[in-house]
Amino acid sequence: MAPTAGDRRLSLLELTALVVGSMIGSGIFALPGAFGNTTGVYGALLAWLIAGTGMLMLAFVFQSLSRLKPELDTGIYAYAKAGFGDYAGLLSAVGYWLGCCLADVACLILIKATLGQYFPALGDGTTVIAILSASLLLWGFHFLILRGIKEAALINTIATVAKLVPLAVFVVFLFIGFRADVFALNLWGFEPPAASTLWQQTRGTLLLTVFVFVGIEGASVYSRYARRREDVGIATVAGFLGVLCLLVMVTILFYGMLLRPDLAALATPSMAGVMEAIAGRWGALFISIGLLVSVLGNYLSWSLLAAEVLHSAALNDAMSRALARENKAGVPDAALWLTNGVIQAFLLVSWFADYAFTLALKMTSAMTLVPYLLVAAYQLKLSLAGEGGHARMRWIAGIATAYAAAMLLSGGSRYLLLSSLLYVPGSILFWVWQRQRGIAFRPLELLVLVVLCTMAVMALVGMGSGWLRL
Repeated sequence: MAPTAGDRRLSLLELTALVVGSMIGSGIFALPGAFGNTTGVYGALLAWLIAGTGMLMLAFVFQSLSRLKPELDTGIYAYAKAGFGDYAGLLSAVGYWLGCCLADVACLILIKATLGQYFPALGDGTTVIAILSASLLLWGFHFLILRGIKEAALINTIATVAKLVPLAVFVVFLFIGFRADVFALNLWGFEPPAASTLWQQTRGTLLLTVFVFVGIEGASVYSRYARRREDVGIATVAGFLGVLCLLVMVTILFYGMLLRPDLAALATPSMAGVMEAIAGRWGALFISIGLLVSVLGNYLSWSLLAAEVLHSAALNDAMSRALARENKAGVPDAALWLTNGVIQAFLLVSWFADYAFTLALKMTSAMTLVPYLLVAAYQLKLSLAGEGGHARMRWIAGIATAYAAAMLLSGGSRYLLLSSLLYVPGSILFWVWQRQRGIAFRPLELLVLVVLCTMAVMALVGMGSGWLRL
């Protein structure tokens, strides 16, 4: 018997766990090496100041929209469509969905790279055996989720609590092993110290900070399952603030453990290398076990979010209605099958990528920034029209919009061009779908489609000539 709507309602704790579980996953365990390769303490602090401010404003936007537009209960897709039309909604849905798929690929690669430190056949997570085992894990989770959203959310809540334990232990050991002399040598990051290079260091780190914050919208995407509508905004802000504090502590303290070049040289997951330097081999093993629990929970969160946003778009006729189908447990099974099929394809492509984990990480950020930009711009549009609540929301929405646009541009042309390759197929299918329904593209929408197609051609030419590589 299919569960009733009430049976599937999510509590405040479960909604918060979706936010925290989506944000804390593969990214945090790779931060020591990723930050050490790019910047020092000052650059890291500046990056967190910019990212923390921008994402906090975005969290307030999600909180505000959940209150102002309770009828828009499918979150990130619905806001873009309501604000800027069907095609904007489609781009938001496709971008967010593919971002979720890429995040799951990053999770799977990191799991295998972690195990590869103990089982050489798995290598860096992109060997044939690693991809085969990751595929088995992918479809195992697929059939778990098919059992029901409520059951999957409960497992995610347990995994979220479990993943915080090793991270808390890691922070304690960072305080114990902190060395002020090493920290001082890492302040500027590169020699000779120069303020002129500080922005370059910060810019190289900002896309990484976007990745670890992706998932902030988890409660909003699942707002139709919430027991109380006001819990959506509370879960979003509370989850974000907790994760931000943890990220800043972890990132700044590990600069007191090892010199920046040594941090940059650590193998993925670099947090295990830092823990090994503090506590020995058992410390690396402890973090590796914690990482596996964390990333498995994170993977589950992303699978839930990916299927839900695709299902929501189908319900609103942005995609084929076949994707709106649900099974007896209330799970959008058609959307889930397509999602995991795409993840499987990305896994196969990762075999050919030079730095598969980093590529998946940064592409996730690039794909999800477009939906974030559209959500923030929608709140700004409402605020300027007098619907956005108090006057302070104009400034909040303006900062959130500027932040998302700046992050999208700061990632560089490489990721924008690669992103276009993923947006174009969905856009063309949507154009055909709209023509069949007798709905014409507006001039601005047609211009956006032409620009995306042009960028996709440039990306293909670049990959063919060698200057744009995976």
